[in-house]
Amino acid sequence: MSDYFQANFPLQSVTVTNSVLKATLADTEDVSKKIALTIADAAADRKAGEILLLFVADVSYLADYFVVVTGYSKAQVRGIAEAIEQKVEAEWKRRPLRTAGKAEGSWVLQDYGELIVHIMMPREREFYNLEAFWGHAERIEYPTTIDIGDKPT
Repeated sequence: MSDYFQANFPLQSVTVTNSVLKATLADTEDVSKKIALTIADAAADRKAGEILLLFVADVSYLADYFVVVTGYSKAQVRGIAEAIEQKVEAEWKRRPLRTAGKAEGSWVLQDYGELIVHIMMPREREFYNLEAFWGHAERIEYPTTIDIGDKPT
């Protein structure tokens, strides 16, 4: 039996050049960023505040991006989560792999694989302070009307 398997397997493994691997990773990161921006747009449409995209691929194996947003009521947190799911499904034909916290409504987590979305009430966002925990990740600010409405121009 072992002779059969040895005879059918190639003696050399297939090599992948670094340039091909880098191009594939760049394409994946580009798609991930576009989906993250779609998520941010959906959250902004539901008047989410403090929208922040964190590029965590260089510092974590969990995901390429974290999208962290604030909802100001439990109903708004759930509404933002629904809006994100609908927009990502419509534009990217993707549904979250896992969702947690919708019943409670104070912190909803949506896992899209290479993206993780955190929709939090202000108290939870301040307490868990994901921005500081992932402070070494690249921050991509996303301006919203709530954030810039009270600032002088």
